[in-house]
Amino acid sequence: MATLLTEVTPIRRERSQRGIPPLENGAHLSAGEFLRRYEAMPEVKKAELVNGVVYMTSPVRIDQHGELDSLIQTWLGTYSIATPGVKHAINSTTRLGPDDVPQPDGLLRIVPECGGQARLDAKGYLRGAPELAVEVAASTASLDTREKLASYRRAGVREYLVWRTEDEAVDWWTLEEDEYRPLPAGADSLLCSRLFPGLWLDTTALLAGDGARLMAKLQEGLQSAGHAAFVAELRKRAT
Repeated sequence: MATLLTEVTPIRRERSQRGIPPLENGAHLSAGEFLRRYEAMPEVKKAELVNGVVYMTSPVRIDQHGELDSLIQTWLGTYSIATPGVKHAINSTTRLGPDDVPQPDGLLRIVPECGGQARLDAKGYLRGAPELAVEVAASTASLDTREKLASYRRAGVREYLVWRTEDEAVDWWTLEEDEYRPLPAGADSLLCSRLFPGLWLDTTALLAGDGARLMAKLQEGLQSAGHAAFVAELRKRAT
């Protein structure tokens, strides 16, 4: 315990000398003040501002989040690698607006030179709405499907996917006329992104943790005519 206090005290002392209060769960802050406090607390690994309220997450379980998050990030990352002009990021602080600074588990974005709606700011944060936000939700399912859903909708995140691991369910919404509407499932519980052609999600495989089947279905999507046309369009925009 003495060693822990020795390591933490200098951080607290420096923060106090700079007059920066700590982040506290439930505090009401602006985006700028939230980031000022967050940047002064490197020991905090994940905090979010949703509709002006600070949320600091609890410890992450490997069975309900860690391993499952790895699976869906592999799916997203593979799509990004196969789609020039689309980038994938994990657990990145995102400045959506004056009251919203979430840290989605994963995201896909179209780069600005290809017509994407978000870009990096001077500090390296993503400013603006990524095209797709993804959350793996166990204990945070209520936040992710209510307050955070409203935050993403307000900011114009065009698609939002939540894997509710404890409920063994997947929700995928698409933004239509400023409202999120469920993406309809096709045959064999297949969900296909409208914004990212070829991003095919075999929900049965995902919920079963069957990575080989999940990736096989994605590869089908990547070989589709729709994906080829999307890649060609992205290349055309960049020229």
